[in-house]
Amino acid sequence: MLLRRQSTSKQRASAAKAEVLMHLSRQLGSEDIRTESVRIGFGRGLVKLASADDRVVGLSGDLAESVGMQSFVEAFPNRYVEVGVAEQNLATVASGMAAMGRKAFLASYGAFSPGRNWEQIRTTICINDRPVVIVGSHAGLSVGPDGATHQVLEDIAMMRSLPNMTVVAPADSLEAEKVVLALGELNTPAYLRLSRDSTPVFTTILTPFEIGVAYVLRNGSDVTVCSTGTMTYRTLLAARMLARRGVSVELLHIPTIKPLDYKTIIVSAKKTGRVVTVEDGQVVAGFGGAVAEVLGERYPTPLKRIGVLDKFGESGKAEELYEAYGLDAAGIAKSIQEFMADKRFA
Repeated sequence: MLLRRQSTSKQRASAAKAEVLMHLSRQLGSEDIRTESVRIGFGRGLVKLASADDRVVGLSGDLAESVGMQSFVEAFPNRYVEVGVAEQNLATVASGMAAMGRKAFLASYGAFSPGRNWEQIRTTICINDRPVVIVGSHAGLSVGPDGATHQVLEDIAMMRSLPNMTVVAPADSLEAEKVVLALGELNTPAYLRLSRDSTPVFTTILTPFEIGVAYVLRNGSDVTVCSTGTMTYRTLLAARMLARRGVSVELLHIPTIKPLDYKTIIVSAKKTGRVVTVEDGQVVAGFGGAVAEVLGERYPTPLKRIGVLDKFGESGKAEELYEAYGLDAAGIAKSIQEFMADKRFA
């Protein structure tokens, strides 16, 4: 299929206006854009939340510093519980504290929580509908050299399948901070997914966040691209690459994977007629699976899922892995363009 002609100046101005309206960084695409790990934003948000609410407690499995909870430990040592390397106990203790009126945030590597203690999360937290936030850090390929055992790619599928569970993957450290404050208002279980490496901070303090809301970062007419977590910045760069090739991308940032803002997705799908999902995890039953379910049940639309395709991770530098799995900006753009050129969906 021939690609559509280069976007008009009016279309480009419209896309730029959309980014301005979302209060995104003016350094988008710049090598000078500030970077910070989402874990740091989580820690800042937790300290802010705990300062305003003395019911907030933190728990970890001997990884407080690694997951970004050290600032909370230092600020509120009497409200922190070090459980040690015992992730099943981590979940049950947090559930018990929540049953006694506390708002518990338990944090570990995602490979261990929910990777190792999913049954305890299900039985003691979700069945009892306890206000516990499970923080799974070092998720996706961002773990890099630690390899397949520590690169949890299945966590979105595991957690969104649980009744009563909210699932959120912030785009950067600033959004992570806002997410923590929002989750503190919930009285139900939640899963907060964090990556390891420092990533571009492309939102600002004015960028909106609300649980259950998807945000249109770029207006487009050719294809809807839904992204979550820190992959959204890479997808935003890919959308700009495609714009220069004449492909008009409507980009949705979807930080809340459950509950999913299906109305925004369907409105965009009706506009473009094609949908692509991008995630740093397994597409099977993950974020891409969630969008596929919505489209299949409510508005059948040609769909391409970009992510890890039924494989385990491997050891290497994070950026090398993203390139190898087609999850760098160039790889994402290539996959979208190939999908657009598929005559079956013309």
